[in-house]
Amino acid sequence: MATPKSEHQTGPREAPALSASWFPFVGRTRELTRLCELAAQRSHVILLGPAGVGKSALVGQLRRQLSLLVSARSAHLGTICDDLEPQLGLEPAGRKLLQRKQRLREAVAAAGRTVVFDGVGWISPKLSSFFESVTERAPVWICARSEHPWDIGHFWPLLARFARVEVRPFHPSEIQALVMAAVAAGGVPAATPGIVEWLQRRSGGNPLVLRELFDELATGKYDLNSPLALRRLDLDRRIHEVLPGSGPGVAGPSGKSL
Repeated sequence: MATPKSEHQTGPREAPALSASWFPFVGRTRELTRLCELAAQRSHVILLGPAGVGKSALVGQLRRQLSLLVSARSAHLGTICDDLEPQLGLEPAGRKLLQRKQRLREAVAAAGRTVVFDGVGWISPKLSSFFESVTERAPVWICARSEHPWDIGHFWPLLARFARVEVRPFHPSEIQALVMAAVAAGGVPAATPGIVEWLQRRSGGNPLVLRELFDELATGKYDLNSPLALRRLDLDRRIHEVLPGSGPGVAGPSGKSL
């Protein structure tokens, strides 16, 4: 098997789940309904989709309805413990990682709640063993970009036990609904519905890219009737993607907004 790339360990960013009050959650009715059904059946689930497609946002929305235990950083056992221990009322102080892992398994079994491992990439043998031990005690959901063995690693043979739910990029009608909701919330200019087709082409329906474009639009500094201004908007998004510290509204060396 090929050596995993570093991307499998860290990977691209995922869209923050409901990270701004004006950035609305729209659509996903089919996925929400299916996941609620699987939760009621206490099934194991693999939630699949490319980076930024909104898996984390979907989990965040479901936390309003379901009693989920969520590890947002599931590439390493230490961060999994850091994420889940507070949700289970556990204190990590004075304990080694092996002790924390054993105690976490016991607490998960006692809680009887679905455990969500978000941000999963390449799964090492040790992490695969831990995931398997948790599946023996509670329903487990894994959020991943791929189910291929060369991407997901040593956990791949166990995916036969998991129901598969795919999260796809937004359709044009969903982008339209997202734009209208964002306008209603005051997050983007009132003229934004006029560029829905352009937003579709630039984002490919990816919610993270849409969110980044919305962040630029929120500054109100673009003439949405000008193709040149739209090109500059997309260029600004790409610059801020590469240099996140220079995001919209961040002051540059001259004191002016970048």
